[in-house]
Amino acid sequence: MGPARPVREGLRTRVPGRVAAPAGRVGGSRDAGRGDPGPARHATGRSVRLEPVSTPDDPLAALLAAAGLGEEKSEPADDPLAAALAAAGLGDVTPGETVAPEPRIQVSAAPEEPEDEGPTERWPAGAASGVGSLPGTDPREAAETVAGELPLLPHLPELPARGVGADPVGRAAGLLVDLAVEVVPTAWRVTARPGKDHRRAVDLLRSDLDALDEACDRARPEWVKVQVVGPWTLVASVELASGHRVLTDHGAVREFAVSLTEGLRAHVAEVAARTGAHVVVQLDEPRLAAVLAGSLPTASGYGTVRAVPEPEAQDTLRDMISALRVPVTVRVPGDRPPLRLLREVGVAGLAIDATRPSISGDTAVPAALDAVGEVWDAGLPLFLGLVPVRDPGRPLETATLARSAFDLADRLGFDRARLAELAVPTPAGGLARATPDWARRAMELSRDLGRAFTDPDELPDSEQTGR
Repeated sequence: MGPARPVREGLRTRVPGRVAAPAGRVGGSRDAGRGDPGPARHATGRSVRLEPVSTPDDPLAALLAAAGLGEEKSEPADDPLAAALAAAGLGDVTPGETVAPEPRIQVSAAPEEPEDEGPTERWPAGAASGVGSLPGTDPREAAETVAGELPLLPHLPELPARGVGADPVGRAAGLLVDLAVEVVPTAWRVTARPGKDHRRAVDLLRSDLDALDEACDRARPEWVKVQVVGPWTLVASVELASGHRVLTDHGAVREFAVSLTEGLRAHVAEVAARTGAHVVVQLDEPRLAAVLAGSLPTASGYGTVRAVPEPEAQDTLRDMISALRVPVTVRVPGDRPPLRLLREVGVAGLAIDATRPSISGDTAVPAALDAVGEVWDAGLPLFLGLVPVRDPGRPLETATLARSAFDLADRLGFDRARLAELAVPTPAGGLARATPDWARRAMELSRDLGRAFTDPDELPDSEQTGR
């Protein structure tokens, strides 16, 4: 049969039939051959003396003695009680004596680290901002205007008049990582590799960031805001290769959400590094209400896409918000934004159109007002869209606009003085279709409203704020 083959056990090799020497006994004892092996330690902890074996004629005894394993001999004990105490390791204890127990080593569990609730910093009280879009095609002019009119919380301008790639969906598509899209007659569509449309969206966003960097280099704001289409509006707007919405494919929805999150994180990091400011992210979800209601038409137009359950919508938003590690607000335009759903996903604030009939004036709906009150009760600020997006054709004073915000606070039982922390005045929507003069005036009014919120008792003089 031949010699036995070694058998591997972990990192060791064992040869069958061979008995391994005990650890620490390789080569025999260093006391082998000595006449007096000296004292040894018994398993009970007592010191015992190993006497040399006096039977040299016994070969086995001689081998054990040479290995230091001679017979243990302890002093005889005439007292049975003493012998029992000695055997128990209590030889030095007299009968009736109380022995203190050995100290016990207690290992306390490591203190639990507090759960990370995300960023707690917030923009300064009395800040005002914009929604995002502006008229024109010059990014440097737009950035300088924003930085000058909204010094506490300027935003990265969006200029959709530049065409493909400058639209909200195209800008979000330009942030996608490892996913590419292109423009087809019906919408943006997933494609195998980035083409000219995708590259154009990336280049336009880069030029916008360059312009904001230059404007902030002079203004030195502590906070800036960037806007991007949220995950649910994005998957509701982009088509798969089949022509169906990405929303119809569960796996594709997850891929888009992860890709957008990764790209947005890199974008936020670059904006922070180049401007030296803290960054607030605004997720625009104009189609979220339709996604939740299941009212979006299918590709054929004869049906509607399934409704997304609210918990699923919340989970996707919550995962993205927690991954960004910066304050995030969500803006849902419309008459009945789902504020109750959104305030539970970890947002730092919510953005609404406060000029809507369901919220302002005599047409306000109690349910809509209650939803706004719940947001403020939770300590979340609202980006209140108070300034008209179009020139009303008449002089508009800051006091008039502020009164609607004060009326809202009064209805909900909040002190007007808290508006500086609970409200960020903005235009009611994007200003892409406004004239350049009104866009500048709308930002100026928003800034003056922020100042008015810090001191409600002293509104700017009407002669200074009128047109």
